[in-house]
Amino acid sequence: MKSATFPSVRVEPELRAAAEEVLQDGESLSSFVEQAIRDNIARRLNLREFVARGLESRAEAKQGGDYVSADDVLSGLESRLGEARAKAHAKKNR
Repeated sequence: MKSATFPSVRVEPELRAAAEEVLQDGESLSSFVEQAIRDNIARRLNLREFVARGLESRAEAKQGGDYVSADDVLSGLESRLGEARAKAHAKKNR
């Protein structure tokens, strides 16, 4: 397969210097930029899938009636946190 190129990107000299400063031994600026692009693509695909799963889960929960409001979840978490803090405080003061 024939290779392709990305368009050149104009950046401030400080950004280029910062990128060059963190290059590892034997790593070129081009390979650094390519890896950054690959990592960002993977991160965005993962985010897209995560959001899709969340929306699907929400729809299933609402449809099945097995849905807990955010306020109820936060209230439960606050209660558990309070209990954990009290337990830690009691243990500390023994």
